[in-house]
Amino acid sequence: MVPKSLNFTKWLQENQHRLKPPVCNCVFQEGDDYQIMVVGGPNSRTDFHINPTEEWFYQVKGRMLLRMADPETHEITDEYIEEGGMLLLPALTPHSPNRFADTVGLVVERKRHGQQEAMRWYCEQCKAIVYEKWFVCNDLNQDLVPIIEEYKASTELRTCYACGHLNPTAYTPA
Repeated sequence: MVPKSLNFTKWLQENQHRLKPPVCNCVFQEGDDYQIMVVGGPNSRTDFHINPTEEWFYQVKGRMLLRMADPETHEITDEYIEEGGMLLLPALTPHSPNRFADTVGLVVERKRHGQQEAMRWYCEQCKAIVYEKWFVCNDLNQDLVPIIEEYKASTELRTCYACGHLNPTAYTPA
């Protein structure tokens, strides 16, 4: 079958309601090896996603904050991706995409076909790993949301074993 082009502007107008927190994500197109997702805002995530494949971010409207953690030191770097900006994120880089109100971005990912990925939370005080859950992701909204909600609902999961700090359920950029 020969593919046909899609009108992104029209699709966005018809599907804006599908971009709901906490992930604000909707698959726009997918093939055998790649999927293109539209992501809106606002969201305020404290989790860091660990994807076994690269991810390409393109900011269509507004700007977003991509928080990235060094896999070894856990030091967090904040990178703002401005409207029209793009970033290719290396595989296995812990990252937390935070999007602001009335923003739209595209994310292109390779399909994982049964590979494990993780959601991880770091202590905002001492940078220790507070909680981590590995899973096979078949649908971002269906698979990520329960893990995020489980973490938010549990003071035990949010309490750092290393320093005792109770970590927040939302991130507010400085």
